[in-house]
This record gives sequence, C-alpha cells and structure tokens, in this order.
Amino acid sequence: MIPLSMKHLRYFEALARVGHFGRAAEVCAISQPALSMQIRELEDIIGAPLVERGARQIRLTTLGEDFATRAREILRAVDDLGDLARASQGPLAGRLRIGVIPTVAPYLLPAVITALTDRYPGLDLRPREAVTGTLIRDLLDARLDTAIVALPISEPSLEEVPLFDEEFVLVRAAQDARKPVPRPDMLHEMRLLLLEEGHCFRDQALSYCKLSPSVSRDLMEGSSLSTLVQMVGAGIGITLIPEMALPIETRSAQVSLARLPEPRPRRTVGMVWRRSNPLAAQLREIATIVRDAGLQRRDAADQLPVSEAPTSMSPLPSESRT
Repeated sequence: MIPLSMKHLRYFEALARVGHFGRAAEVCAISQPALSMQIRELEDIIGAPLVERGARQIRLTTLGEDFATRAREILRAVDDLGDLARASQGPLAGRLRIGVIPTVAPYLLPAVITALTDRYPGLDLRPREAVTGTLIRDLLDARLDTAIVALPISEPSLEEVPLFDEEFVLVRAAQDARKPVPRPDMLHEMRLLLLEEGHCFRDQALSYCKLSPSVSRDLMEGSSLSTLVQMVGAGIGITLIPEMALPIETRSAQVSLARLPEPRPRRTVGMVWRRSNPLAAQLREIATIVRDAGLQRRDAADQLPVSEAPTSMSPLPSESRT
C-alpha cells in the first residue's frame, strides 16, 4: 500500500482551498492530471472519497472538510519545525514568504528586497501582493511567514509591530492647485475616487470623509492608486493617496497635491506574523530594515511640492457634482 505523504497533504490542502483542480494545479506547480492522480491516490489510501467532483468546481465531502482542517494543522506544524531549525542556524537563510498590501508593495517592496538580499545573501524571498484579508488568512494558515499591512489588525494570534506613520495627501487636477482645500465632509461631493472594495486604504478614506458604505457605492472606483491618479489628471475627480506613493504616481500625471486640514488622515504601516513563529527574533530584525526603507520613501515624498492652502467652508461651484 502506498504510504500517506506530505505531498498528498499539500496537494489536497491546495485543492480544498481554491476549490478547483486547474487552479490548485497551478498553485502546486504541477499538471492538472498529475494533481488529480495524487488526490485519487490519497482517497485510495484513506479508503473514502474526500471530494465531490463537478463540471466546474469541486465540493469537499464531510470527511474531506475534516481532513482539510487536520491537513492544515499538520502542514503548519511541519513548517514551524523547519523554521525552528532555521532559527538555530544563525543568519536568516532559505525561503521567506512575505505578503504586502497593494498600496504599499510598488513603493516599498523594491527597496526592501534590495536591503534584505544585501543583509541576508542566503535568503530566498517570496513576495506576494494581496489585499489585507487575503494576507491575514494566508498568514494564519502558515502560507506566509510575515506581512506588511496597515495596522491595527487586532488578531490575537498575530504579533503586530508598528513601523512608521504616513499621511494621506489630496490629489487634484493641476489647475486646482491654488484653490482652497475642501473640508473632509465635502470630498464626496467633488467626485471622490476610491479603490475598489477589499482595500483597507478605501476603508480608511471613507472613515476620514465620514461616509457610510451605502454612500460609497455611488462613488467612482479604480483598481490601483495609479489608476486613480491618472483619472484625476484627466479631470474626472479628486482622490487621496498615501505619502509614499507620491513620487511614483504623480510624476507623469497633470495633478496638484495638497495637505488636508488637521487632524490629517494617516495610517500606520506595520509588520505582522504568527506569535508561534520560531523566526520571531529574525522577523524583528527584518522589521527594522523595512522601517528604515519606509522612512526613506516617506522622506522622499516630503521633497515634492505639496501645498497647504487654507480650508474652504463650502464647495466651489466648478468642483461640485453636476
């Protein structure tokens, strides 16, 4: 009889997670027929079906659901054992899976990768960009070692380390540079552009503008900060972006920048990892490197021409929604 292997568990966990043989095969970097054969082999070993196979997707049997839960626990424990061995070997080396939210990744990740590879030549970095909810799920399931996100996360099993704060800056069309800065409660009447749902930065912008989710559905959306800034440059509306994004996103757009009135909106960028992770001491060292890179990016934004015009008390007719 073929023995149960870690390969069986990893393939089945991927299938249970994505719910589709083709996508699971891509995650596991094998062909779909090979994955299907491994799952059949696992079911033969168990002696019962784990998967209900449909034309477009799969469903786990009751046994399959319980098996997937236990498989994740076993895989997490095995990964922790590997990390424990790595933690005892001195300088950090080997695979490091690091997640980054989309409103941080393009601006911070290149500098972080350069700094980490210089500091740890044996490190095999595996960065992944995704929204906060996805990163936290992957972190809890041990598919990531750490993640760079906006704090707080408030998950008891995760360690949170604040790295730096940064303000949100108002981006308007270039011809509006000398106009008064609107109050927060006026922004939604000026065609405020937001990231699509799922981004924590969207939620932070809504909170600053005191807008409810029902109102936000009527606002214009984009898939990235770059899209939002280019839309502003085309005269479609206004938006808010974090300081570290300014040097990259505004260099090719016809826009003007302005500080918002106090209390200005801001966010805290930090790193999170599982409290049980044996690499916690090494991750704190990495957090220091990430913090230094973030502060450099934030300081670079301070060199840009950002106005601090007086706040207006009412919307300007030319900027009101028609």
